[in-house]
Amino acid sequence: METKATCPYCGVGCGVLIEHDGARITGVRGDPEHPANFGRLCTKGATLHFTARRETRLLCPELRHTRGEARRRVDWDEALGTAAQRFADVIKEHGPDAVAFYISGQLLTEDYYVFNKLMKGLIGSNNVDTNSRLCMSSAVAAYKQTLGADAPPCSYEDFAETDCLLIAGGNPAYAHPIAFRRIEDAKAARPEMKIIVVDPRRTDTAATADLHLPILPGTDIWLFNAMLNVLLWEGLVDNAFVREHTEGFDALREHVREITPAVAAEVCGVKAEDILTAARWWGESARSMSLWCQGLNQSTHGTHNGAALIALSLATGKIGKPGCGPFSMTGQPNAMGGREVGGLANLLSAHRDLANPEHRAEVARLWGVADVPAKPGLTAVELFDAMHEGHIKAVWIACTNPAQSLPEQERVREALARCKFVVLQEAYGNTETAPFADLMLPATTWGEKEGTVTNSERRISHVRRAIPAPGEARADWDIVCDFARKLGPLIGKPEAERMFGYTGPEPIFVEHAETTRGRDLDITGLSYTLLDSQGPQQWPFPEGANEGRARLYADGRFPTADGKARFVVPTGRLTAERADARYPLRLTTGRLRDQWHGMSRTGKVARLYNHVDEARIELNADDMHLRSIKDGDLVRVKSRRGEIVLRAAASSEIRSGQAFVGMHWGSNALNSAGINVLTLREFDPYSKQPELKHATVQVEKIHLPHQALIMRGEPGTTTTAGEGEGEERDPAGVTLERAALLAPWLERFAYASLALAGRDHPAVVLRIAHDQPIPQAWLDELDALLGLDDDHCLAYNDTRRGITKRARIEDGLLVGLRLTGETAAAGWLRDVLVERQPTAELRRWILAPLASPPAAAKSRGRIVCNCLNVSESDIAAAIGGGAGFDQLQEKLKCGTSCGSCVPEIKRLVAAGRSAA
Repeated sequence: METKATCPYCGVGCGVLIEHDGARITGVRGDPEHPANFGRLCTKGATLHFTARRETRLLCPELRHTRGEARRRVDWDEALGTAAQRFADVIKEHGPDAVAFYISGQLLTEDYYVFNKLMKGLIGSNNVDTNSRLCMSSAVAAYKQTLGADAPPCSYEDFAETDCLLIAGGNPAYAHPIAFRRIEDAKAARPEMKIIVVDPRRTDTAATADLHLPILPGTDIWLFNAMLNVLLWEGLVDNAFVREHTEGFDALREHVREITPAVAAEVCGVKAEDILTAARWWGESARSMSLWCQGLNQSTHGTHNGAALIALSLATGKIGKPGCGPFSMTGQPNAMGGREVGGLANLLSAHRDLANPEHRAEVARLWGVADVPAKPGLTAVELFDAMHEGHIKAVWIACTNPAQSLPEQERVREALARCKFVVLQEAYGNTETAPFADLMLPATTWGEKEGTVTNSERRISHVRRAIPAPGEARADWDIVCDFARKLGPLIGKPEAERMFGYTGPEPIFVEHAETTRGRDLDITGLSYTLLDSQGPQQWPFPEGANEGRARLYADGRFPTADGKARFVVPTGRLTAERADARYPLRLTTGRLRDQWHGMSRTGKVARLYNHVDEARIELNADDMHLRSIKDGDLVRVKSRRGEIVLRAAASSEIRSGQAFVGMHWGSNALNSAGINVLTLREFDPYSKQPELKHATVQVEKIHLPHQALIMRGEPGTTTTAGEGEGEERDPAGVTLERAALLAPWLERFAYASLALAGRDHPAVVLRIAHDQPIPQAWLDELDALLGLDDDHCLAYNDTRRGITKRARIEDGLLVGLRLTGETAAAGWLRDVLVERQPTAELRRWILAPLASPPAAAKSRGRIVCNCLNVSESDIAAAIGGGAGFDQLQEKLKCGTSCGSCVPEIKRLVAAGRSAA
């Protein structure tokens, strides 16, 4: 059977067909009829079925009454009854502003809607915010300041129409791969199309550009101002459009008068002539559009970053037309849906503003309550600050992981520990936030939910449930409504029964749609039935409409009081922190190609580690040489807020003086909370979005001489004692359980990293480096935990040098390995294990200190094409034989599936030609 859904990763909103037997998800494929992706999926989306497992799922409510004790299983009535009483007690004693909800851009719109209604309509506080605050709130504020509403005016089809595409602060080749495939297709069809990429790193996106502007972090506004300066001087401004459809241009023109390309070049660290070229391409092209994401948003001036970029579209009148306009790409699958229902602390349903008394009165009437409170709610960083200071006594966290994703992690974790009552509504029981929860509530996840989501181009899709919920898990909206009905009488509000008496998600959608009547995002013409019969639709789609609107503002009128767009004079600030002698490196953060957010889902898929298998800090070779750091060395990375240990990797993408770390790794993968130990909580004054993208750091080599590598795979179907004695278990499930057992060990060591490896036969990999000899008792425990302590194992012991090794071989295959004190053979032994290479000829070498593999071993190394399992060594060999890109695709098939690896393959081909 197949059921239509959408991918739960980035904001592209790809359609997915879930293959299942009614009980289990067995596969996925792209929906060829979905207008966002037309059947394409990236590496993450194409492996979704591997994430639909029970291992690490939260399957029943768990409760503890005092800190320090273990949670115990309870039924739903006790769980929600306890939560209602605890929240009611706090509200009675301290008022409604002493409680808060912190929710997620991964929720469906219906889930979002009831959370918002519960806090603002029933409890009487605006303390409901979301992790979308960390990614999209600056784009929201920029759109509202300039265009009058949070409404991206473009569509994906504009990629095929534009003559000049300016990508700033984004790496869609990694973060939005399917959207990037459409950009690649547009460039292939029209080679004269110009692509400009603004990014401090030479990413895969930048490598495909006609012009890459590697500006210094935080200098985007200076670049855009200089481009506007050129447009003015060279007569490329559409004065008629500016005069008839905008306000505030005179002030901005005066502001940029002296910001010439030469001036901006000094600030931005790029060539003045390149700024001039970018401006001319933009101004002289008949159709120009911009595309941006977190590189602009996650800044203390993220709103003005967006406003300065939008000004280029307004100044040239390139908006509301095919191939034109400013387009912010959403970071999460339904951050847009959350914005539609007012799921942020300063918003109300249907793009209404909390600060507007008329808007508050409208929402109160729609909900049937006396009023909606006027006091703004606490935004994400403010909320956890208030929790840290003791003002928030009870918090409800849903479908997000603040103990990994928020900046200044030490402070965040202290806040969670200090909060009197923490509820975590989650699908997974082992996220970094879980240890702080007093009450855990099992929620359904992808493939088990029904509702709607809205993607970056304002397109609403109906998500259908494919399989039943596992265990006692319930839909998010259902949990919230049950809680609301229990809470209402306890706080003197019996109307909760009426307000939250929904029988399913569809009545919630109907009510949400009614709140949009007459608004800019009017969707009163949509229903589940229409979405099922006519497919996903863009808003606005008012009652009586036949279709949605692909582009906004074609008539030159904007949703402002006078119908005119606004120019904003932006700040001249740079980054919140400046590099100095003590912290000389500018650290930026971002996404990896094959992982997503905190890895609670993608981290379950072994093959998604095959491109990057360990957290690392990427550095310029000159900076590494200056610090006597070699590729693969462990280094201490320290900011003004904390420090972590990472492996160093030389990167040609990084300019000297800069560094890069992926955002995904947390304390389930490292012996630290990851990169957000280093980031800072300073935020934009308009959007309240923190500057997660930049911090200044120092990096030094660290000496941790006592190292170990531990790997454990499975030979095939594993027989274990499970729900039934002697039950046959899926090896991948056993591997996930082993990883969960190893995660608590990470904090024991000066450095430790936990990952998966392999493809069809996954293995768990634990890398350890310590400043003292690893106690034998610890090694004995690990051996017992991983089955490396019995007669199946080869063993070697050199106690004088502190070297011990164990290797488990079953049916002629290496399935387990521990190397302690000497790990020279780690690389090729990993390949022997995950590739299931016969050990008959290798047995005598397995415990030898060989850095290079013996002739009988086949070492493949890093996988470039995850879809078709093509390694970097496979590609290098073919290039060495004279193959170009087309021949590689024909011979090895790499890059012919999802296409996420295409930019890297092209770089490898170019590097091979250069070397030749």
